Amino acid sequence: MAIDFISDLHLDKSRPHVNKYFVTYINNISKDTSDLFILGDLFEYWVGDDDPMDGLKEVKSSIIELSKKIKIWYMHGNRDFLISKKICDSLGMKELTDPFIYETNGLRILLLHGDSLCTDDIDYQKFRSMVRSKEWQSQMLSKSLDERLKIAEDFRKKSALANSEKSEEIMDVNLNEVNKLIHKYNPEVIIHGHTHRPNIHNHLVDNNHISRYVLGDWYDKFFILTLKTRRFTITKGKLK
Repeated sequence: MAIDFISDLHLDKSRPHVNKYFVTYINNISKDTSDLFILGDLFEYWVGDDDPMDGLKEVKSSIIELSKKIKIWYMHGNRDFLISKKICDSLGMKELTDPFIYETNGLRILLLHGDSLCTDDIDYQKFRSMVRSKEWQSQMLSKSLDERLKIAEDFRKKSALANSEKSEEIMDVNLNEVNKLIHKYNPEVIIHGHTHRPNIHNHLVDNNHISRYVLGDWYDKFFILTLKTRRFTITKGKLK
């Protein structure tokens, strides 16, 4: 059996070609696939259980249909962290904590979205702490739908502007944070997204070799990491 890992699709009504490709992917997923892990930012943003999912009706129905055939695992990202267990249940997705240890075929895999590793980006980490707090989320969800949609759109614009002014190094993961996780969880493999810098990194910690797979985003290209038995393969290509 095979397991797929994806992240950072940022599905949104403004990019219907990506939504269409994602629907095509899950409607034609390999018959060998038993599990699909979505490691954050499936949607560009999410404002609460009453999010209208504009332009994503087919995405929603396709996820529900796929969940009847395989297990779909979902982890919050830095854009869709307000997705509740209720929404996960309605889509047939199993909610994951961040980080999460997954073991299969004797392989110990550490899964996370990846934004918690970017500790050099101090401003972002302050923002992350704020929006992940129960107090902030409660205040946010008490606002009207129109207010929340406007706030989410403002956050998106401010994030794009802030990132354009930051160095590449600041927005990447901090290797000390990676080492801390390795010492704490003792994985053989780490898989995460968030940085939009797909790559395979090798870490040597306490004489142990750990592979770290960074998933790619779905803006101009699609990126799928597949595990079959104990072997990983990558499928990627341009989105038209």
